[in-house]
Amino acid sequence: MSDLRPLGRDEIEHTAAALRDDVRRTPTVRVPDDVATRLVGPGTDLRLKLELLQHTGTFKVRGALAVVRSLPPQDVARGLTAISAGNHALAVAWVARRLGTSAKVVMIRTANPFRVARARELGAEVVLADDAASGFALVERLAADEGRAYVHPFEGRRTALGTATVGLELADDAPDLDAVVVPIGGGGLAAGVASAIKLWIPGCAVYGVEPVGAPTMTAAFAAGGPVAIGPIRSIADSLGGPFTGPLSYALCKAALDEVVLVDDEQLRAAMRAAFHEFKLAVEPAGAAATAAVMGPLRARLTGKRVGLVVCGSNIDLPTWMALVAS
Repeated sequence: MSDLRPLGRDEIEHTAAALRDDVRRTPTVRVPDDVATRLVGPGTDLRLKLELLQHTGTFKVRGALAVVRSLPPQDVARGLTAISAGNHALAVAWVARRLGTSAKVVMIRTANPFRVARARELGAEVVLADDAASGFALVERLAADEGRAYVHPFEGRRTALGTATVGLELADDAPDLDAVVVPIGGGGLAAGVASAIKLWIPGCAVYGVEPVGAPTMTAAFAAGGPVAIGPIRSIADSLGGPFTGPLSYALCKAALDEVVLVDDEQLRAAMRAAFHEFKLAVEPAGAAATAAVMGPLRARLTGKRVGLVVCGSNIDLPTWMALVAS
C-alpha cells in the first residue's frame, strides 16, 4: 500500500542536504514594482523562483535524483528508464550520465524535437511511443525485461521530497509570502512545493494551475480521488499528466488551497509577458503561474506578496516564436 503520509520537515531538509552537491540552488528574484503593477495590480510584490535555470532546464532533476540516490547501487548499475513528454526524460538522462549508468527513455511521439535531440545528446537511448497509454506500458516492459530502475515522472514519495526542495528554497528566500502559485502536470511538483510552503510559511496560500486542456488534478479534486483523463489538448504538453497518482493527489489535496485553470491564449499571453517583462523565454508550462496571476487569480492576489514557480524553458526557437506570435 502506498505511503500517503504528509511530508515532514526533517525528511525534506535531509533530501535538500543530500541533493546539495548535485542540483543548483536556483535564484528567487523580485519583479520591479512597475512590472508587477502592469501584470497584476498596484502594490503587488512578485517573486520569481527561477527553476528554469536548473540542470536540463526544469525542476525535474530534483525528483529524479532523489529517487535514484535512494536505490541500491546494483539497481542503478543496471540502468534507468522513464517515460516523458520531454522534461523528465532529459532529467533521467542527465542523472544517468552523472551517476555513470545508462538510460533508455520512452518519449511520446509528439514530443518537441528539441527535447528528443537533447535527451540523445545527454546519452539516453530514446524509444518513441504513440501516446501516453502505450508509453506507460512500454516503460514497464523495459523495466521488467531489462532490469532497469523505473523513475516515475511524477508519483512517489522520493519524487515529492525532491520537488519539495524547490519550496524550501523559496520559503528561505521569501519567508514573507502571502501566496505561491505552482504549475500542475502529474502533480509531483505541486505536491512537493505546496507541502514545503505549508510547513515553512503556514499562513501562505498555495494555488495550483492547470491548462484547460489537461485538468487532471481539477478532475481528481472533483471526483474525490485519483482519476485518469482523456486526450491532452493544450500547448503546455509538459503539464499533460494523463492521470493522478494516489500520493500526488493526497499531498495536493492537503496542501493546495485551490486549483485554477488557464487556457492556451492565456498561456501565450503569459509567454509574451515573460519575454517582454522578465526577459525570459519560457515554454508554455513555465508561463503557467504567470498566466494564473494575470488571469483567474488576479483579483485575489493584487496587492499581495506572491511567489511564482517558473518551472521550465525546454522549447526550440521556431516553436516558441510560433506560439508567442499566434
